[in-house]
Amino acid sequence: MKSRKLSRKRQRATIVTAAAASVVAGAALLPNWSAGAASVAADPKVDASTKATFQKLADAVFTDRTDALVDNGKSKRTTSRFSGDVRLSSTQTRAEKSALSQLESRKARLATLGEKYRAGNTTVSLDRTQVKGRHATVTVTETTTLTYDEAKVNEPKTTGFQAHHQLTFKADHKGDWQLTGVRDTDDGVAVNQVATTPLVAAPKTADDGPPTATRSAITKNPAAKPKNLTASGYDYKAMAAYAAKYWKTYNPAYPDFNGEGAGGDCTNFVSQSLKAGGWKHVPGYTNDFHNWFGTADIQSDSFIGVNEFSWFALSSKRVTSLANVYQLDIGDVLQMDFNKDGSKDHSMIVTYRSPQGVPYLSYHSTNTYNRSVASIIASYPNAAYYAYRT
Repeated sequence: MKSRKLSRKRQRATIVTAAAASVVAGAALLPNWSAGAASVAADPKVDASTKATFQKLADAVFTDRTDALVDNGKSKRTTSRFSGDVRLSSTQTRAEKSALSQLESRKARLATLGEKYRAGNTTVSLDRTQVKGRHATVTVTETTTLTYDEAKVNEPKTTGFQAHHQLTFKADHKGDWQLTGVRDTDDGVAVNQVATTPLVAAPKTADDGPPTATRSAITKNPAAKPKNLTASGYDYKAMAAYAAKYWKTYNPAYPDFNGEGAGGDCTNFVSQSLKAGGWKHVPGYTNDFHNWFGTADIQSDSFIGVNEFSWFALSSKRVTSLANVYQLDIGDVLQMDFNKDGSKDHSMIVTYRSPQGVPYLSYHSTNTYNRSVASIIASYPNAAYYAYRT
C-alpha cells in the first residue's frame, strides 16, 4: 500500500445511456444501431451457457498473455478461436496484440538476464456477472503458474500468482457479445501484467524529516554481501514460511487492504511476515512513522504504507540499504518506485535465494510467490529499486 496520505477512493466511471423517443403520428421510433436499420433485436439474455463462454474467453485472453512469456510459446493465439456469439471487439483485438507485443519484449529482456520460462499454465474462474441491457461486467480470478527453464539445483522450479480482473462486454445489434475492455483490479505487479498502477507524486511532509532511502543498482553479479541468518536474533526462515503460507490465502487475523486505495495489501503483507520472524511492535500514534504495529483492529501507517514503512525501518535502524538488488537474501525487503517520482509504490519480501545468487520475492497485490528479481527487472526496467537488509 502506498502512503496512507496518498490513499484515495477509486473513482468509478458511471456510464449512462439514454434512448430518445420521438412520437410521430402516434408511432414510437426505436434507436438505430446501423444506417438503414429499422429496429434491433431485444436485449440478449445472459444464461449459464453465455456466462461459461465469457469465462472461456477471459481464460483465453490471459492464457495468451502467459504464453507470450514462455520460450517457444504457442504461435496460434487461443483468442483467435472465438467468433460469433462471444468474441473480442476489433478495438480489443488491437489492444491484445499490443499487450502481447509488450510481453514478447519483456521475455527478450528477461532472457538477457539469464531467465526463461519453459511452460505456463493459466486458469480463470468466473466470480460475478452483472448485466444491464446490452452491457455486461464480468469479474474473474486468474491463477497462473510459470515453470522456470533449466532451473539450477536448489532453485525454485516454478513461480505463481493470483490476480483479479474486470472485463466489459457489449452486445451488438445482432445480440452478439464483444469483449470491449480488460482492467486489472489489483494494485499489483503480475508477471503477465501489461499496465502499471496509476501513480501520484508524493506530497511534502511537515514531520521531522523522514530518512531518504538509497537507490539500489540492478546489475548482475555485484560484490558479495552475505547475510548472517542467525546473528540478528530474527528468524528469517519463519518470515519466509509465513509468506509461503499466506501469499494467496490471506491471514484472517489481519485486515485485507487489497483494492483499498493505491498500493493495496503489499506492505501489510511484508510487515506481517517480518512480525512473524521477530519484529516487535513500537506502539504510539498511527501516523507517526517512528511507530510500527499491526493487529486485527488497528495498524500504524508504517505497518501498511510503502513510504512510511521505509521511514520507520531506516530511522529505527532495523534495516540498512543494499547497494544492489541481487544482494538481497531471505527476509530482506525490496521496494519499487515505478515512475521515479520519489514516492515508492510497492513492497516485496525475499522468500528464497538461490545458490547462484538470485533472490526470489513474494508479495500481495497481485498475490505472487517466488518470483525472481530478474523477472521483476525485466518487467519494470525503468523503475527505481530500493533494497533493504533486515
